[in-house]
Amino acid sequence: MVKVRLWGTLRQWTDGQQDVDVEGQTFKQVLDNLSAAYPGLAPQIKRGVSLAVDGVIYRDAWFQPIAPGAEVVLMPFMKGG
Repeated sequence: MVKVRLWGTLRQWTDGQQDVDVEGQTFKQVLDNLSAAYPGLAPQIKRGVSLAVDGVIYRDAWFQPIAPGAEVVLMPFMKGG
């Protein structure tokens, strides 16, 4: 199990929960399992999210491993320049 902290507005699709537990050993597995467990998150995940693992932010790093006990934060993808 991976404990995922949800950033800001993403909590509205988890009944306000800040932290949720899901199975997954890679970036993609965690996102797929979040979408399955919380269907309201699926459209946001499809639009694009970033996942911070132990302080390093990843986007579209599908096979990035996530170790048990890692600090994981799910954030909406921010565009900027």
